[in-house]
Amino acid sequence: MNDTSMQSTGDRTTPDQVMLDRLTKVTRLLVTQSRPADEKSPYFDLASKYNLQIDFRPFIEIQGVSAKDFRRQKINILAHTAIIFTSRNAIDHFFRICQESRIEIPADMKYFCISEQTANYLQKYIVIRKRKIFNGTKTATELFDLIKKHKTEKFLFPCSNIRRNDIPEFMDTSSLHFTEAVMYETVPTDLSDLTIQSYDIIAFFSPSGVSSLFSNFPDYKQNGTRMAAFGPTTARAITEAGLVLDIEAPLPNAPSMTGALELYIKKANNQ
Repeated sequence: MNDTSMQSTGDRTTPDQVMLDRLTKVTRLLVTQSRPADEKSPYFDLASKYNLQIDFRPFIEIQGVSAKDFRRQKINILAHTAIIFTSRNAIDHFFRICQESRIEIPADMKYFCISEQTANYLQKYIVIRKRKIFNGTKTATELFDLIKKHKTEKFLFPCSNIRRNDIPEFMDTSSLHFTEAVMYETVPTDLSDLTIQSYDIIAFFSPSGVSSLFSNFPDYKQNGTRMAAFGPTTARAITEAGLVLDIEAPLPNAPSMTGALELYIKKANNQ
């Protein structure tokens, strides 16, 4: 999908030499997420410190599945006794579907949430006091430990059409009663107004973002644009798309995307 394959000079060009040749000055950076609401974001510090133009543009967006389309999945929400929530989007669209379908969730429904923040978000829709809410702190593994203690429940998993496999695989291998319900979809954003080749670095945070790049620009050529990835699945999506991965986060000495970007830009700009 690109023209960044190694070119021989003499006998052979090494990967290290290729990366060194790509280490050119950075002035424009595209972050494939929404602009931070907090003006103290490290992205703005990075822009000021290295005199960069940083643009923010989400490459993907969430669209809710209509109640009509949801009914085609033939899922009876009230046949379940527990709901698994891994994001605010899942909560929003679950209760939207319930409202549009005129479904009243019983007070004894159990909620299993990936984190405390997700659990607290439930108060937007229910009075969480006296409700049966269980949450991990951050990882799916902690959630699994909680679920194991409630093996007799009938679990419903509101999710996107694009989701991680860890929860479905765990539920399947554990022989638990489990129903996956697609209530929202992750779709490419329209990026037709972007001059995509004008950026020195494009920072990605999900495989869906990488897919959106080629959905919007089918003939995209990477050339000298550096690609940054947060997380191993995003990094793999970049390389599997035939792109050169220049910057990867998190790193031991740079746990954030901004930290990894700064290490690279400092080197590239000879700061």
